[in-house]
Amino acid sequence: MTDWLGITQTNFDNLWLLVVIANASTLVPLLFLGWLPASDDSLAGRTDYTLHAALLTIEIGVTPFMPSLTTETALSTNLSYDRQGWSRGYESQRHEYDYWIDEIEGEIPPELQGTWFRNGPGLLDINGQRIAHPFDGDGMVSAIGFHKGRAHYRNRFVRTEGFQAEQKAGKILYRGVFGTQKPGGWLANAFDFKHKNIANTNIIYWGGKLLALWEAAKPHRLDPHSLETLGLDNLDGILQEGDAFAAHPRVDPTGNNGKPCLVNFAIKPHGLSSTIIIFELDLAGKLLRRHAHSIGGFAFIHDFAITPNYCIFCQNAVSFNPLPFLLGMRGAGECIEFQPQQPAKIIVIPRNGSEPVQIYETQSGFIFHHANAFEEASSIYIDSICYEKLPQVEPGADFRQVDFDALAPGQLWRFEINRNGQTVQRQLLESRCCEFPFVHSRRVGRPYRDLFIGAADRARGNAPLQAILKIDWMSGERQLWSAAPQGFVSEPIFVPRPGAASEDDGWVLALVYDSEHHRSDVAILDARDLNKGPVGRLHLKHHIPYGLHGSFTPDWFGPQ
Repeated sequence: MTDWLGITQTNFDNLWLLVVIANASTLVPLLFLGWLPASDDSLAGRTDYTLHAALLTIEIGVTPFMPSLTTETALSTNLSYDRQGWSRGYESQRHEYDYWIDEIEGEIPPELQGTWFRNGPGLLDINGQRIAHPFDGDGMVSAIGFHKGRAHYRNRFVRTEGFQAEQKAGKILYRGVFGTQKPGGWLANAFDFKHKNIANTNIIYWGGKLLALWEAAKPHRLDPHSLETLGLDNLDGILQEGDAFAAHPRVDPTGNNGKPCLVNFAIKPHGLSSTIIIFELDLAGKLLRRHAHSIGGFAFIHDFAITPNYCIFCQNAVSFNPLPFLLGMRGAGECIEFQPQQPAKIIVIPRNGSEPVQIYETQSGFIFHHANAFEEASSIYIDSICYEKLPQVEPGADFRQVDFDALAPGQLWRFEINRNGQTVQRQLLESRCCEFPFVHSRRVGRPYRDLFIGAADRARGNAPLQAILKIDWMSGERQLWSAAPQGFVSEPIFVPRPGAASEDDGWVLALVYDSEHHRSDVAILDARDLNKGPVGRLHLKHHIPYGLHGSFTPDWFGPQ
C-alpha cells in the first residue's frame, strides 16, 4: 500500500467524496469521487489522477453553481424570470409546521388519495454561517396528504447525528462534501475526511418503512405519521457494515413474479476498481436478490435505469487534483475538471446476477437523470437528460448568482444499444431545457407513451425550471403549463387515477416556489391536458427551499 502525504491507499479506498459541479441547466451533478492513478507508475510527485465517476444528479429547481457567476442581471431582455426572486428560494426554512391547507384556488380532486413525501435541504446556514452549497443542507422532509378533498401539510428535519450536534453547538462542525468548510481556514479543514449523513436526497415508503436517503450512507427511518426520526436503518440486516443505499431506487412493477419489487444499489470503491452491489426487495422489504460486480475505475451513481432484465448505469471521466482538497484549501468540487477526450461509458448489468457485465462507449458529454429504459428485440433504449459538458466549479462562487445564458441547456436524448453489433446510437428527443423526468409507475422499464418533465418557460436557451412539459411519444404532441414569471418548479410526479383507462389518466403534482409571495404552492394538474392549467393550486403558509426528490404512496398518513 502506498503512503502519500501520510495517507494510505486503504484510507483513499474508503474516502468517498461527494462533490458538486454545476451544470448548464436546472440540476446539479454530484460526483462520488475516489482517486485512480492514470497509470501504474509510482504516486510520488503525482498530483493529477484520472477519475472515472458516474454522475449523481439531484434536483434543486435551478443550477446553483456555474462557471461564470455574476451579481449583474442577464443581458437578455426577454427573460421569463427574475434572478433575485429566484434566489430567495434558497433561504432557510427553520420552522416545522403541522396544519390543514385552507387557502386553495380551484379544488382538490376527491379521488386523489394518499401522501406525497418530499425531501431536500431545509437549512442553508447554521446559525447564520452560510453553507457553500445547498446540497450540504440538512434534510427536511415534507408530507402533503390528500384525503376526501382536503390536504394536510407537515414538515420535520431529519434528526441525524450531525444535525443534532451542529444545532447544539450553533455552528458548522463538519466539512461539507459539497464545498462547505469549517471555520478556521485551511488548518481547520486539512486532512479532515469526516462527513455528515445529511439524509437530504430522497424519501420513499417501502416495506412499511419511511426512509430518508442519502448516497453515501445508510438510510434514516422516520415515523410516517409524525415524521419523527427513528434512527439509522439497515433494512433488517440487508445492509452490511459499510454498505450505503442509493438515493434514486427504481420500482419494477412486475419484477417479483408479477408483483412490484424495489431495485437499488450501493457503490464500494477499491482504488483501481469499484464494486456495484444490486439489491432487489419485495413489497414487504425482504431481500429477493443481492449480487455484486466489479468494474474498472471509480463509479458513483445517483440515478440508474432498469428493464426487466438489466440495470443500466452511466459513467463519465474527469480529472481530479486532490492536493487543494487534502490541504483544506478548496472543496473537492473545486478540484475536478471535465476530460472531453474520454468517452462516456454505459454499464449494463444483468439483473439475474449470473451473466457478464457489458460496457459500451458513446460520445463524450455528461448524462445525469434517466427518464426510462426499455428493451426491444436485440436493443436496449435509454432516455436520459444529457449535457454538452460539465463546467468547472469556481472557488468562492455564490450559488445564488447564476448566469444562465452563458451555459448550454440539458436536453432529452435517446441512446440505443445494439447488443448484437456492440454499438451505441443516440438521438435528440427534446431540445427544450428540461430536467427531472417522470413516467407512469406501471411503465418503468417498459415501452411508454407519456413523459412528464420539468422544463424552462422558453423553448430555446438555458433557464430555471418554471414549467411542466408533457410529451406524447405516440402522437408527438407537447403540452406545457408554465408558472412563469414568478414561479419555479421542482420535480413533477404522476399519480394515476383509481381505475384509470389510459396511461395519462391521473394527476401531475408539482411543488412551485412563488417568489412574489415568498411561499410554495402545490399545483395539481390534470395529466390528460396540462394546457388547462392546475385544477387546484394549494397555497402553503411559507416557502419550502428548492428540494430534491420525493415519492407518492396511496396510504394516508395525515391526522387521524
